[in-house]
Amino acid sequence: MTFLFVSDSFKGSLTSAKTAALLTRAATRVFGDCECRALPVADGGEGTVDALLQATGGTKRTLAVHDPLGRPIGASYAVLPKNRAVIEMAAAAGLPLLTATERDPLATSTFGVGELIVDAIEQGFADITVTLGGSATNDGGMGCMRALGVRFLDEAGRELAGVGADLERVATIDSSGLHPRAADARFAVMCDVDSPLCGAQGAAHTFAPQKGASPAVVDRLEAGMCRYREALRRACGTDVSERPGSGAAGGLGAAMMALFDAKQQRGIDAVLDLIDFDRALDGVSLVITGEGRTDSQSCRGKVLSGVGERCKRRGIPAVALSGSLGDGGMAILEHGIASVMTTVSAPQTLDEAMRHAEKAYESAAERMFRLIKVGMQMK
Repeated sequence: MTFLFVSDSFKGSLTSAKTAALLTRAATRVFGDCECRALPVADGGEGTVDALLQATGGTKRTLAVHDPLGRPIGASYAVLPKNRAVIEMAAAAGLPLLTATERDPLATSTFGVGELIVDAIEQGFADITVTLGGSATNDGGMGCMRALGVRFLDEAGRELAGVGADLERVATIDSSGLHPRAADARFAVMCDVDSPLCGAQGAAHTFAPQKGASPAVVDRLEAGMCRYREALRRACGTDVSERPGSGAAGGLGAAMMALFDAKQQRGIDAVLDLIDFDRALDGVSLVITGEGRTDSQSCRGKVLSGVGERCKRRGIPAVALSGSLGDGGMAILEHGIASVMTTVSAPQTLDEAMRHAEKAYESAAERMFRLIKVGMQMK
C-alpha cells in the first residue's frame, strides 16, 4: 500500500507539510507496513512559495513591508532558478495577518504586495509571478499599484490611499509615475480562482464576506468595483474585468492584467507541473488531499479539483480530508475526488476548531484510514 499526501494548507492552522506528517502517523498506526509519500502543494494562495521552494530549490528573500492595515512586518518571496521571482501576495496582504476583529475590506490595502514587487524589480528579476490567493483585501489592487508609482485620484484630483473604501471614489488613474524598471520584467499572476472582477461571482460578492464584510459593505464594494472597472478601462484602453482571475485577491488580478499585461496562470496546474505531480503518481495506491473548507469554490481551480482531475486521468483513487464541508462541496466528486471527510466531530466555533486543528486532524485521519481498511477487507 503506497499513499501520496498532497493537501493544501488549512489557513491559519495547518501547513501542507504538517498535514502530511499527521497523515503519515495515522496511516502507520492503522496499516503498519505502508509507504507514505508527500508533496507540499498550493493553488496560488497561502503556502505556494514554500511548496515551490521545496519542489524546485531556491531561496527566500525577506524585507520590511506593510501589512493590510499599514503596519510594518517582514515578508518574503521566492527566488527561483532562471532569474525568476514568485511573490505570494498573502505574505504581505493575507487574511491570517489580521485577527477576526481587524478584518475590514473597506480599510485594508495591498500596498505591501507592491513593495515586494518593487524589490523584485530592483533586484533585476526578469520573470515575476504574483500568486493571488488568501487575501484580506478588496482594494482592486490600488494599494499595490500605488507602491509602484501609480496614482489614483478622485473627482477633485486628490490622491486616494488605495484602500477598499476608495473604490467608490476613484475617477482617474495616472500611471505616468510607474516604476521605470517595471517594463524590464515579464509578469504573470497565478490564480486559485477564476472569478471576474464584478458581478455575482466577482471579487466583492464571492470573497468579501470572509474578509469581514457585512451585506451592506458587500454592496458598497461591488458598486465601487464597477466604478473602478471603468476607471481602469479608460486608463489602459482595455477591459479586463471578465477575464478569469481578474477578481482574484480582491481585484488585484485585474490591476496586474490591465497595468502590467500580466499573463494569467491557473495556480494549481502551474504548481502541480512544477512539483512534477504526474510523475509522483507512479506506483501510488491512493492519494489523499484536503483543504480547510470544501465548498463550491473547490471546483474552480483549487487544490482538490486539480489533484482529483489528474488522479482521475491516471485511474488512481483520491479522497479528501478537509476541515469542513460547505454549500456545494460535494460537487467535488465530479472532479475525481471519490469521497470527502471532515475533521470537525462536534459543534464548535471556528476559533475552537483552529485551536485544536492538529489533534482533530490526526484523529480524523485515523478514522479515515480505518474506514479504508474496512473497505479493503470487504468481499
